[in-house]
Amino acid sequence: MGILNVTPDSFSDGGEFSERDRAVEHARRMASEGADIIDVGGESTRPGATPVSAHEEQARILPVIEALAGDGNFVISVDTYRAETARLAVAAGAHIVNDVHGVQREPDVARLAAETGAGLVIMHTGRDRQRLPDVIADEFLFLRKSLEIARQEGVADAQIVLDPGFGFAKRSEENLQLMARFGELRALGFPLLVGTSRKRLLTDIEGGDKKARDAGTAATSVILRLKGAAIFRVHNVAANRDALAFADAMLEREKVLGR
Repeated sequence: MGILNVTPDSFSDGGEFSERDRAVEHARRMASEGADIIDVGGESTRPGATPVSAHEEQARILPVIEALAGDGNFVISVDTYRAETARLAVAAGAHIVNDVHGVQREPDVARLAAETGAGLVIMHTGRDRQRLPDVIADEFLFLRKSLEIARQEGVADAQIVLDPGFGFAKRSEENLQLMARFGELRALGFPLLVGTSRKRLLTDIEGGDKKARDAGTAATSVILRLKGAAIFRVHNVAANRDALAFADAMLEREKVLGR
């Protein structure tokens, strides 16, 4: 999943692709490097980011989604927690709704997915809520509540992907614990998406500026692939595809050896 931030203030590439034609060009570049999905977002979710109105979010993303859909060569995800934005994005051609609040802020996102058949990424967040002290226990608590909402609204299990929300109100040690125990999340029974790309959690380990975090991103992608992750939301598609090819080769070898 290639990240396409149509924003002026995203932490890694804010302002680089806020103009429609440049955004579409970047999407094509990521697809050529191996991205299967393009995730279009119009509001930065970095810590301390200034919220934008639904109108502004829609003005940023809808022309880009329409252009990508018109191209016909993209699976498009919209990164939003707003039901109205999700509805307009799906109408414009998006196939997946990626909700960083796990349909708990606006449950109508789940209803929209049920009505349209769109894929639904349910992400865990620690923001604006009391958390359990154990990182995995909190993942299960939050995600099970989200799954209950989705099912009540009529979303089929086959539409759902879960994201543990690396970096979202999680301290460095909590992110490492989540990575070390990631395999436990497979018990939920859904494909798992991960988004560690260029996040601050990598700086705590490797240092460097934001774009120098690509090596750390690729390393975490490999670790998480070996632990069961299925989808990788990244800025640098080529580097992660190359790294994941080795992880997949290792998994295939383990199958052959019966381990």
